Amino acid sequence: MAGSDIKAKRITSGAASIGRARMCQLVVTVNNTGAGRLTITDGDGGATVFDADLSQNLTHMIDLCGDGILVTDDVYASTVTNITSLTVLYR
Repeated sequence: MAGSDIKAKRITSGAASIGRARMCQLVVTVNNTGAGRLTITDGDGGATVFDADLSQNLTHMIDLCGDGILVTDDVYASTVTNITSLTVLYR
């Protein structure tokens, strides 16, 4: 189905520049400096839609169950403490 195609965008911080999207999964790599912290908002300065503390020196695959998380402005990684990379899978 064309309507269910999943896309991916890798960012290190700030805007993903994908516009309105429904996040389905996050792949987050945390370095070995210390625990990671990831906060995603609906655009720069928008409402927090995801916030998590993550174990250090691991790659975390975070499934956003069901219909995922809808952002109406843009996926914006506002806090990326000790995170090497963030890949957002979205529709």
